[in-house]
Amino acid sequence: MIRLTSAIFVLCIASAASAQQTLSLDSCRALAIRNNKQLSISRLKQEVARNTSKATKTKYLPKIDVLGGYEYTSREISLLSDYQKTEISNIGNKATGMLGNELTPIITSLTQQGIITPEQASHLGNFISHFGSSMGEVLNHAGQKIVDAFETDTRNVFMASVMLKQPIFMGGGIIAANKMAKINEELTRNSTEAARQSTLYDIDQAYWTVVSLKHKQKLSHSYLDLVRKLDDDVAKMIREGVATRADGLRVNVKVNEAEMTVTQVDNGLSLAKMYLCQLCGLPLDSNITLEDENKENIITEDVSGDADIQTAISNRPELKMLENAVGISEQSTKITRAAYLPQVALTAGYTATNPNIYNGFENKFAGVWNVGVMVRIPVWNWFEGSYKVKSGKIATSIARLELNEAKEKVELQVSQSKFKINEASRRLTMANKSVSSAEENLRSANLGFKEGVMQTTDVMEAQTAWLQAQSQRIDAEIDVKLSQINLKKALGILE
Repeated sequence: MIRLTSAIFVLCIASAASAQQTLSLDSCRALAIRNNKQLSISRLKQEVARNTSKATKTKYLPKIDVLGGYEYTSREISLLSDYQKTEISNIGNKATGMLGNELTPIITSLTQQGIITPEQASHLGNFISHFGSSMGEVLNHAGQKIVDAFETDTRNVFMASVMLKQPIFMGGGIIAANKMAKINEELTRNSTEAARQSTLYDIDQAYWTVVSLKHKQKLSHSYLDLVRKLDDDVAKMIREGVATRADGLRVNVKVNEAEMTVTQVDNGLSLAKMYLCQLCGLPLDSNITLEDENKENIITEDVSGDADIQTAISNRPELKMLENAVGISEQSTKITRAAYLPQVALTAGYTATNPNIYNGFENKFAGVWNVGVMVRIPVWNWFEGSYKVKSGKIATSIARLELNEAKEKVELQVSQSKFKINEASRRLTMANKSVSSAEENLRSANLGFKEGVMQTTDVMEAQTAWLQAQSQRIDAEIDVKLSQINLKKALGILE
């Protein structure tokens, strides 16, 4: 039974510890940076820019492409015309006819001269006719073979090719593109830093707002205790007959006002904590306690307003982003100019076809190597390139003017932050003096009220003055904290 009770007690302590979280300013910052969606988007954009920069570097390297294709045509390529095919196929008939036309007059002349007899001439004519017929068939067959040999069989065409292209001079466009990609990568990095500092700024604002409201909550409860005690004292005095009912009503009004103030502060504190939880990525109903809530003095270090304008110019991510914009504009102009300059590239490759066009259209794959230089020289474009380059230079000038204007505004912002932190420091000093005076005044009023030499209105005025002085001191302390944050934000050193 004792063991069971101990286990339940330990579980209750563990659940209570897990239900309530104590967060410091650094832990709130860490949670916000880890859970902020915009920061996650900025990191992904930075990764995109990094891969884009790597892809741009590949433009220096040769590119290799492989092509392949098949084509079917309804007719094949013919190296001989239809007339030539007919003539070559009938070359034997023509040769026989020519032989008969040449020998017949000779045989007739020999017969007429009596050199040969008609019978011999008849036998000789039969022999020539038989020989010519055999020779014609042989020649026709040979001619047909020649015609068949010239057939290409190119209705089914296969092609494969490997091409290499190496840029040699692209007008400086590749160099400019790589510089632009590098600047863009730096731009996304500066954008991430700007988002990070903005997140830290929002967290610090929300954190110290919660601390301020927590101290005001304690102050409002202390003030409520004061007016309730005064109300109890006045009620006793009314029963004793040394105070009037009007005095009691005036004190009751103050009690109601104090209770309303407590309610308002409690609601404001709840909303401020919900906003802080939202920035930290925690559930809105999380039960959180801040490390600085219960500290008596919010300001624990010396307040200084030292600031160097050059530090802000060197560290502000917004200025770096504008510098990146100037650099990108300059490289963009160079890329535009490169498109209108001569460009040289080396090409090499291997192309194979089937049928083999290099060996009588043989039905086998065969190819040829090739190496070449490709030159592109723009000749005339009606000054299009000149106009575009001028437009790019004007855009660069605009970006420089925006950068200079932003630097002037940053200088003004730093100066204003220095004035505000010094002003907040003076306000804090005055508020501390007012608190001391208000506490002494309240002590004197309470003592005089007990001695019967002061009225309830005097005590209520002293309590109101004490409440106002305490509230002003809390506001002054928070103002100093926020002024320090603003100065660090202006200097770009919000870490």
